[in-house]
Amino acid sequence: MPTLSIADAQALVAQTLMRCRTSETNARIVAHELVAAEADGLKGHGLSRAPTYAAQAKVGKVDGMATPHVETRRAGALLVDAAHGFAYPAIAAAAAALPDMARQCGVAAAAIRRSHHCGVAGHPVERLAAAGFVALMFANTPAAIAPWGGSRGLFGTNPIAFACPLPDAPPIVVDLSLSKVARGNILMAQQKGEPIPTGWALDSAGRETTDARAALAGTMVPFGDAKGTVLALMVELLAAGLTGANFASEASSFLDAQGPPPGTGQLLIVLDASAWGADAITRFGALAQMIGQEANARLPGVRRLENRAKAARDGLAVSEALIAECAKL
Repeated sequence: MPTLSIADAQALVAQTLMRCRTSETNARIVAHELVAAEADGLKGHGLSRAPTYAAQAKVGKVDGMATPHVETRRAGALLVDAAHGFAYPAIAAAAAALPDMARQCGVAAAAIRRSHHCGVAGHPVERLAAAGFVALMFANTPAAIAPWGGSRGLFGTNPIAFACPLPDAPPIVVDLSLSKVARGNILMAQQKGEPIPTGWALDSAGRETTDARAALAGTMVPFGDAKGTVLALMVELLAAGLTGANFASEASSFLDAQGPPPGTGQLLIVLDASAWGADAITRFGALAQMIGQEANARLPGVRRLENRAKAARDGLAVSEALIAECAKL
């Protein structure tokens, strides 16, 4: 299997997108995010997404030429219209504006609408935490989870991400999907023609399945069973109800180039920890140290950092089939 450097992998994705009606600026932002996901070992949000993104841009399901519009609604409130473009430029625009607002107000939030797949929700909050802020992100996705006791997908897998700074270490990063596994893992299994483990998903009749294609046509098993569906509802209300984005059941799929733009949403919240106490980050560090002193315990996000360092050193293994698929677009 060929190995590409981080820079070469970014170039592969960016060039593919630019051939498919995407501006150079947007293509480079998207490429950076997909390669960052791949480097962290989160392959369901990584390079496997590139052909689908490009196919969607080619037909206009996502507008690769879109420029996000940022509007200040109140002192600590932004509204970002992603304009049916990729989510990453809209999230980047929000993340650039929110820190100054948070310093002034203590807390600031950006509601993002008419958006798209946001990839690794932990990445934007991690960057904000590295700059000294506490950050949370909520994102809704196309329908994949049924309400507990129901059979129709009304909620997305709806990731939640949180990050906070530490005094002398990388931030703590919590990033979880509200299905037992990210749907991107099932997409990868389908692309490879491989089965999925029992307990990941249900088919369209509500039966457990190991067939990735049947799983994508059905629903995901929620993380934490009934508790997971309640959290998915919460995210749906915050990321779509509050932002004015499409609810999961109104959104078209992220996984193909058919239909209208998905129009999903994200809510990004940034807190200046010093607004409540000068020692907040020190206290974060104290708890992190307690966790680190526990045998076999580790802070969330540590494995990603290990994968990231290895990818920077050794490059990324990229299948010839993926390279060929990108070359065709």
